[in-house]
Amino acid sequence: MSAAPVPSPSPSRPTPRPSRPAGGSGKLLSRWLIKRHTVLPGFDLALGFTLFYLSLIVLVPLSATFLKTATMTWPAFWEAVASPRVVASYRLTFGASLAAALINAAFGLVIAWVLVRYDFFGKRFIDALVDLPFALPTAVAGITLTALYAQNGLIGQWLPFKVAFTPLGVFVALLFIGLPFVVRTLQPVLEDLSSEFEEAAATLGATRWQTFRHVILPIVSPALITGFALAFARALGEYGSVIFIAGNLPMVSEITPLLIITKLEQYDYQGATAISVVMLLMSFVMLLVINLLQAWTRRRQGQ
Repeated sequence: MSAAPVPSPSPSRPTPRPSRPAGGSGKLLSRWLIKRHTVLPGFDLALGFTLFYLSLIVLVPLSATFLKTATMTWPAFWEAVASPRVVASYRLTFGASLAAALINAAFGLVIAWVLVRYDFFGKRFIDALVDLPFALPTAVAGITLTALYAQNGLIGQWLPFKVAFTPLGVFVALLFIGLPFVVRTLQPVLEDLSSEFEEAAATLGATRWQTFRHVILPIVSPALITGFALAFARALGEYGSVIFIAGNLPMVSEITPLLIITKLEQYDYQGATAISVVMLLMSFVMLLVINLLQAWTRRRQGQ
């Protein structure tokens, strides 16, 4: 009796996969539609709150400044922002802020390196001392610096040159308030920087300068640029600590924020607003350049 033929197994067919939207726009759409579990209650609500808060705190005041200036004629605007007294205040404010931020970037890197890499007696005290300009009221800082650097002050009486009530006093005040921004920005990066990189460079015969130039500096440069930008932006708008030590002499030691306050006290609201717009635009351009430089540094580091 012959056995019945065994049916041959049918060839397996691949399981159909769900179709995906083609193209970059499809991928973006699929990512947009995917719901992810987040702590905050919903994307729409979180985004709406973010835009509302930024508009209320940032965009509305800035828009009001531009709208106030828009009512001025061009000759009146140019006269308000380009008079010799105003130009002198621009020169002092931006020059002193830039110089102070550069010095703080250099010395802030050294201070952050010492606080991260070395253990010594009084380290916690020095680390807390860095935050003092954050906590100290600006008026108190200005009075303290004036008492130190005046001609009869504790330090000023021994100096062969005058510090208080000169542009140099403005520079000293901006150094004081800008240092913590650089140190606190660099510290987390240096803490994550392993010493194995330095040991490997030394093993390959690199000198200390070569190790710093080619190993350490490329890693910390984005944080260093960020700290410089924060210190520079903080110095541009500083008022309280500067007015006491600057002397506020027109064409000599008068900063732009003080000139804006002077215009407001004279009920020259349009003049104060015009100067504010120029400061805002110049600050925005300089910070944009710094951010582009930072992005370029990160791309170069990634390559």
